Amino acid sequence: MKHPFSRFFGLGEKEEEQVDMETPSKNEEIKQIAISDIVANRYQPRTVFNENKIAELAQTIHTHGIIQPIVVREYEQGKFEIIAGERRFRAMQKLGWESAPAIVKDFNDTETASVALIENLQREELTPIEEALAYGKLLELHQLTQEALAQRLGIGQSTVANKLRLLKLPQEVQDAILQKQITERHARSLIPLKDPEKQVKLLAEIIEKNWNVKQTEERVVKLLSSIDNKPKPKRKAFSKDMRIALNTIRQSLTMVTDNGINLDSEEEEFEEYYQFTIKIPKKKS
Repeated sequence: MKHPFSRFFGLGEKEEEQVDMETPSKNEEIKQIAISDIVANRYQPRTVFNENKIAELAQTIHTHGIIQPIVVREYEQGKFEIIAGERRFRAMQKLGWESAPAIVKDFNDTETASVALIENLQREELTPIEEALAYGKLLELHQLTQEALAQRLGIGQSTVANKLRLLKLPQEVQDAILQKQITERHARSLIPLKDPEKQVKLLAEIIEKNWNVKQTEERVVKLLSSIDNKPKPKRKAFSKDMRIALNTIRQSLTMVTDNGINLDSEEEEFEEYYQFTIKIPKKKS
C-alpha cells in the first residue's frame, strides 16, 4: 500500500504525493549510469544486508532483468548517490554489471534523506534499531515532536517512543538486536535496570541460556527487587546540641546578609565534621 508521505515531509510537487518514485514521470527518462559512478546513500538506515537475499535477488535479476530502475541524484558532476533501490544496486554489482538503469532526481540533502528513510520504513524489513535510527533522523531533519512524526507516518506515538528508547541501551544490546540474537521485547525488558553494566551482564545471560521474553522479565524483576531490598547506608545521627549549633551559624549568616553585607559562605559536610568557610568583604558593596 502506498502512503502519501511526500506532502508531509516537504517534498512538494516533485513526487506524485507518494514515496514510491521508481516509475518515471512524463518528463523523466531512465538512464544507464556506470556502476562505478554510483555510491550508496549516506542516509541509508539499513546497516545489515542479508547476503543470501541479495544473491537471490541477483539471480532473479539475471533471469528476468530489472523490473524497476534505481533512483539516484547527481551530487557532483558525473557522480550519483542512491536515493532508493540499494538492494537492487548491490545485486547488479554482484552480477558484475557495468551500468545500472536509473531515474535521476533533483533532490537536496533533506529530501534525499527523507525519501531513503521513509522508503525503508515502508518496506517493514528494518531491524528495530535501524527503525529507531530512522525515526531519530526524521525527527532531526524536520524538527518534529514524536507525536507529530507519528501522525505523519500514520503510527502510534508510543511506537515511535518505544523504538527511540532502544537507542538509550548500551551498544552491546543494540548490536545483539541488529544480529537478531535477542528480540526487541527482550531489549525493552532490560530498560528498567537503568545500569548499563547490569544490562550488558543480563544480555550475556539471556543469550547463553536462550531465555524467552517472560524468563527475561522475571529475571529483571528479581534483580530490581534485590536492589530495592539492599540495605541503605545509615546516615550518622547528630546530637541535639550539634543541630542547634549548625542552625545558629546559618541564622547568623542570614542576619549579616540581611544587614547589607554581601557574604561569601560555603558549607561542606565531611565524614567527621561540618566545615563553614566565610569570606567577609572589607568594604561594604
